[in-house]
Amino acid sequence: MTEQTKPKSEFMSWLVAIFFGIVISFVCREFIFSPLIVKGASMVPTYENQDVIIVSKISEINRFDQIVFEAPYEKEYYIKRVIGLPGDTVEMKDDILIINNTEYEEAYVNRDDSNPFQKRVTENFTLEEITGYKTVPKGYLFVLGDNRLRSSDSRHFGLIPIESVLGESKFRIYPLSNIKLFNTSKE
Repeated sequence: MTEQTKPKSEFMSWLVAIFFGIVISFVCREFIFSPLIVKGASMVPTYENQDVIIVSKISEINRFDQIVFEAPYEKEYYIKRVIGLPGDTVEMKDDILIINNTEYEEAYVNRDDSNPFQKRVTENFTLEEITGYKTVPKGYLFVLGDNRLRSSDSRHFGLIPIESVLGESKFRIYPLSNIKLFNTSKE
């Protein structure tokens, strides 16, 4: 190899490496995971406004997962917690979540126990009162925000189609002081 062809060869190898890096990044972002900035206070205390999260696009969605989905009435993404899966009954009674006749403690909900005027954070409802369905229909999810007093969620816009789900929030990467890997089955 001559001295002139060596720089060309090295340049071409860098060009090929950069090209493949871009292709791999595109494929990962499009089909596997994507970063997203949280907007608003509907998921406080789990997420704060401007937190940066990584959304897994290949996760199986389970109850209590934090999912990102296309907003029903605007060109934005919302992040909420899955409460009802297809076939589930959902009810809230005296601030206690009841799914399929089983009561669940919601430690993730934003409660201010020091405020004597805040007796409950979620009004009483049944799935049927809100959506007209006794159970969550196939192909849909029932979602709620963790900050129930400041969340626009299935209580307001109804069930969300599973096909509108971008993915599950798996990891908070910013702010650096609050980096966290989410294991929603234990949340």
